[in-house]
Amino acid sequence: MMNTDARPPFSGLRLVERLLILSVVMTAGCALGLWLLVSAARRPAVPQSLPLAAAGPAFWTPPSLESVSDPALQAQLRYGRDLIVQTAAYLGPQGSVMRTSNGMNCQNCHLDAGTRVFGNNYGSVAAQYPKYRARSGTIEDLNKRINDCMERSLNGRALDTLGPELKAIKAYIAFIGSNVPKGAKAEGSGLKALAYLDRAADPEAGAGLYVEKCQVCHQADGSGQLAADGKTYVYPPLWGPHSYNDGAGLYRLGNFARYIKYNMPLGATHDSPILSDAEAWDIAAYVNTRPRPHKATPHDWPDVAQKPVDHPFGPYADAFSEQQHKLGPFKPIVEAQQQRTAVQASSASIQAK
Repeated sequence: MMNTDARPPFSGLRLVERLLILSVVMTAGCALGLWLLVSAARRPAVPQSLPLAAAGPAFWTPPSLESVSDPALQAQLRYGRDLIVQTAAYLGPQGSVMRTSNGMNCQNCHLDAGTRVFGNNYGSVAAQYPKYRARSGTIEDLNKRINDCMERSLNGRALDTLGPELKAIKAYIAFIGSNVPKGAKAEGSGLKALAYLDRAADPEAGAGLYVEKCQVCHQADGSGQLAADGKTYVYPPLWGPHSYNDGAGLYRLGNFARYIKYNMPLGATHDSPILSDAEAWDIAAYVNTRPRPHKATPHDWPDVAQKPVDHPFGPYADAFSEQQHKLGPFKPIVEAQQQRTAVQASSASIQAK
């Protein structure tokens, strides 16, 4: 039962005593409010949105030719770039400077004047050369590297190392890679990795895929499409007398498969490919089993043990056939190489003791 006789709190106190109690309560309340404000200020701010995911790798981008203030140097760099983009116009079968190549352009293999991410770009070239290359078994400089492309991918003759054309190409490659430290590798340079299949690449399957995905640009006979001037290709030949020869880097199946996986058909990029892995391998197998010029390379790979697993010509340091080295399956070859390397390392370790 409620006590109806209960008196209000502090009713028995004098006015002075009541005022004193009220003052104490108000002071305590102010102190509590101040403490809450200070505590809030010290707490970390609550984010208005979730933090962004960590950014991916910062891919290499070349410096701009516009940043060059020396007119003579800028002219040389622009000439070097033009030679990359329109090689045939200067050096092709109807070239204005000399006639020394098959009509393809350097840019057909090194996309966007050698600047596209994972488009076989030149980002690391100047930083890496001179360097030892197992293919020649020697230390190679940039002149040798450029002329390798002239003689193999462009199926032509080497440029004079003292001539203005090679000097301009070399200057351009060195300039666009000048923001990469010596000995370093630019992020996104060269070609992006592609997993090996569990089977051999299939040229017959590749033939159908070529018709579906490649023929509209490169033609049924692989001859490509010439520009209106009849001197340069809008779409380069993929086989036949005007294509790269069998000594070129893209004649290795792994290189060509990686190249088309992340760059072809038009519209594909390294982070948004159009072809599946199997499609890339099979199209590469079809293209690289079509006829093309032959280049005698008796001095390539003096140490056969250093040949890549997909090098299409023997002899080899293993018992796998030339056919398997050309089309795969490559995984057994890789495993055999790894076992051989492990045995050699173990033998060397024992001898060192």
